[in-house]
Amino acid sequence: MHNRKPTRSAAGRWIVHLWREWTTETWRPISPASAKPGPSKWSDAQVTLAWIGHSTVLINFFGVIILTDPVLFPRIGIRLPGFTIGPKRLTAPALSFDELPKIDLVLLSHAHFDHLDLRTLQRFNASTKIITARATSDLLKGTQFSDVTELEWGQSRSVSNAAGEIEITAFPVNHWGARMQRDMYRGYNGYLIQRKERRIIFAGDTAMTENFAALRRHGPIDVAIMSISAYNPWIQSHCTPEQAVQMANAAGARFIMPVHHQTFRLSFE
Repeated sequence: MHNRKPTRSAAGRWIVHLWREWTTETWRPISPASAKPGPSKWSDAQVTLAWIGHSTVLINFFGVIILTDPVLFPRIGIRLPGFTIGPKRLTAPALSFDELPKIDLVLLSHAHFDHLDLRTLQRFNASTKIITARATSDLLKGTQFSDVTELEWGQSRSVSNAAGEIEITAFPVNHWGARMQRDMYRGYNGYLIQRKERRIIFAGDTAMTENFAALRRHGPIDVAIMSISAYNPWIQSHCTPEQAVQMANAAGARFIMPVHHQTFRLSFE
């Protein structure tokens, strides 16, 4: 799916926004996170989640430690020697690199810079497993990771450690996958995580879609991790908070964790 082409007025506002991000925003301090999770105290006998910022969620799924779309540096965007061209964080991550537990699995929903941040990924242990969308693993060439799996919609992969095994299944969302304008062939996924009759969905980015109702066939969903911003003017590839709730309800989720907000200024809402 493509982002809607903004009007001339919207395009002008966007240019002003980018200019501010790359000039005056340089001197703005980044606010601290409002809460700090304590993953060292989490039990491996249950499922625990914590929002770290943007689309980054730390999950202890019965002892398998998962991190979604990790983005932990002050800026996202195109990396040049000594600096990054792109938006600056509004709020710091809830946990620093040193405060994170050892990550067993990183889930990458798609290749956009605010979801697949190579600078962040390069900080993780080489033994970390990566699951990513179709035609995106080439972006990880030259990194330390040896276990990288691309999943098409409907495909699954099991991931295990000493605590047990979980299953990850990719499902279709309504978004687009290009990292640069010329690579529209790249995939974009939501993910279902399940074990012991417990299930979480991580939707990545998505506009409104009827696809979530099909997730009911897997069984009850405990938590839906849903993006809720960047819909103005990008409503064709992102959803409103109300639409996020509607899709989570369609999946039969008991709870919703709203993400993709209050971290970067990516749109006008």
